[in-house]
Amino acid sequence: MRYLTFALAKGRLARKTMELLGRLGIRCEEFYDSKTRRLIFTDEAHKMKFFLAKASDVPTYVEYGAADLGVVGRDTILEEGRQIYEVLDLGLGRCRMCVCGPEDSRERLSHHELIRVATKYPVIAKDYFYNRKQQTVEIIKLNGSVELAPLVGLSEVIVDIVETGSTLKENGLTVLEEICGLSARVVVNQVSMKMENERITDLIRRMRGLVKETD
Repeated sequence: MRYLTFALAKGRLARKTMELLGRLGIRCEEFYDSKTRRLIFTDEAHKMKFFLAKASDVPTYVEYGAADLGVVGRDTILEEGRQIYEVLDLGLGRCRMCVCGPEDSRERLSHHELIRVATKYPVIAKDYFYNRKQQTVEIIKLNGSVELAPLVGLSEVIVDIVETGSTLKENGLTVLEEICGLSARVVVNQVSMKMENERITDLIRRMRGLVKETD
């Protein structure tokens, strides 16, 4: 039997995913060793392999078949736009993708004015404004602290992830429009779904049962 390989987004999401799988009896003791620098972990009993990757790379590993499955945030799935199946919402890390800015920008959005939008997520922003709102905007890609953009006049609004909204409030910004809800999802390689359908379907079914228990 070949290994089923999982690509996990490094950090808290990987730990939460492994805890969930642990409840199904799938365990990699080395994963919990705080001193280890290893990136690949194996559960020989279940013929499963796990490796840690940067979140934005997880959909790529899955699309090209380096991983059969992956766990990553929906924001990354939407931004990367890879040819993969999204099969299960794990309900972890729930938050929202929103258009945010000072209150006086709300009217400019409603009137479909030409405005500048700063974001770490240009693909999501473009899809929202061009395809859903039919509003022409100038999208400016930033890599960090997008809340700064409206404060220094770089943009009228931002598109960003909102969890509690406290950072927005501290900077005099507010949620103006909600684009979509976000959480961690299980994704599957299209060929793997055909070749290992029984094993993958069974695993997803068992994981879904645990998610429903948690809800």
